[in-house]
Amino acid sequence: MESEMFSETELGIGNEWAKKESKEILQIMVYVQTWSTQNLTMTIARDEYPAYPMVLRGINQKATFPQYQPVIMLEKGYTIHWNGPAPRTAFLYLINFNKNDWIRVGLCYPSNTSFQVTFGFLQRHNGSLSKMEEYEPVHSLEELQRKPSERKFYFDSSTGLLFLYLKAKSHRDGHSYCSSQGCERVKIQAATDSKDISNCMAKAYPRYYRKPSALKPMPSMLKGLCQGCGTRQVVFTSDPHKSYLPVQFRSPSQAETQRGDLPVISINGTDFTFRSEGILLLIVDACSVPFRLTEKKVFSLADVSRLEEYLKRGIPPRSIVLLSTRGKIKQLNISDSLVPLGLAKPAHLYNNGLYLYSSVKFLGGKQHRHFYSGV
Repeated sequence: MESEMFSETELGIGNEWAKKESKEILQIMVYVQTWSTQNLTMTIARDEYPAYPMVLRGINQKATFPQYQPVIMLEKGYTIHWNGPAPRTAFLYLINFNKNDWIRVGLCYPSNTSFQVTFGFLQRHNGSLSKMEEYEPVHSLEELQRKPSERKFYFDSSTGLLFLYLKAKSHRDGHSYCSSQGCERVKIQAATDSKDISNCMAKAYPRYYRKPSALKPMPSMLKGLCQGCGTRQVVFTSDPHKSYLPVQFRSPSQAETQRGDLPVISINGTDFTFRSEGILLLIVDACSVPFRLTEKKVFSLADVSRLEEYLKRGIPPRSIVLLSTRGKIKQLNISDSLVPLGLAKPAHLYNNGLYLYSSVKFLGGKQHRHFYSGV
């Protein structure tokens, strides 16, 4: 049953993603999955910068197994804390770790907690576990640090931190984010009767603070002008058969509007603006390269009631729809009008500034009878 909770879909990454990332820079992550801990927020702090922790809300907050995906730096120490009772069961997966890559983690638990910690390889194709190993406790952090490659853990009951090393045993297979032997996983089973909030930050630091250090020295700063730096154009893909259309929305704040700044929709470097309060709608032929504007419409505040009918019937197939607003538009309820372009439900609009002006940016489209959208 445990193995059913882990999948590429839940991770939000797959081999295609990993292939693209491998050409640039890999994101090293620890995929944290907890059981029976709904609505917990996880705080992770690097020992070098405890004043700047990362606070994460779990994916699937209301599910029985929330998931967290912090991006980390190798060969560093981290501590993990919670805004409620610590999860009794937690899984830590090593994502994009090469063989011998490691980090040290300290997880916060009540001082009277006992642990069972196990390591194993999860096979994604059938969900089976193999090469299981039990972690053994040691009596000090110094002893743990002398044996980072062994399956050991140290619980500092004075701070409430369970320390262990996450170190990859196997090489990754090609562009896979897991090793060739399977996904390396640590399971922590905690037993305690405490219901206290498990946040050990105040006790952990400055005790476990580390002075920041660079794993690799920075290159020396260039004295003169950079020769051959950068690229001639923005590259979205190396596939010569794919073309991308750069689109940019710029919405001025209330103060900028009072200075005379205008909302702008930029398509492939061509700017479209409008001065009156209302809605600017641009219709672009999705099959044209670089782009062909098929229609530009402005709906005044008095004409907004016609917007929904136009979006339903006036847009040709294979069209990209770009929309921007200016002025007091919240009370006009235009979010209902965007549903025909693919929104799952009407968007909730907020006012900006002094509750006088609202701003909406929308990109959607129509392909035959199918719709797609984004706000």
